[in-house]
Amino acid sequence: MTVLVGYLPTVEGEAAFAAALDEAARRSESVLLVNSPRDGAPVSADVAAPDDLAALAGRAAEAGVSLEIRQAAHTGQFADVLLEIADDTRASVIVIGLRRRSPVGKLFLGSTAQQILLNADHPVLAVKPLRR
Repeated sequence: MTVLVGYLPTVEGEAAFAAALDEAARRSESVLLVNSPRDGAPVSADVAAPDDLAALAGRAAEAGVSLEIRQAAHTGQFADVLLEIADDTRASVIVIGLRRRSPVGKLFLGSTAQQILLNADHPVLAVKPLRR
């Protein structure tokens, strides 16, 4: 089994990765990190840079956790991609980061996190970054 984490290079993504490492160490499992840009996008801020991925791999190694990174581009909704990967890998838990949203933002905009929480057939650990 594996701990699956949806990762973006943001403070929310960092919180999700840290929680995934903790969860994987506690469960004696590996971590599968998915950082997937939208297919066809000319530039994507969602893609982690190679140096950032190397730093994440170093943190996983320090924690004694095996880390696999997938960065294949996706079409459609990222939530659907992550849920499919969770099914294919029989993930023990899906870890996602949550960002603060205004009430209007919650009303009018669909959220990837919300889709994952509502549609997952696996346990989901949703984390927020620490406030500073």
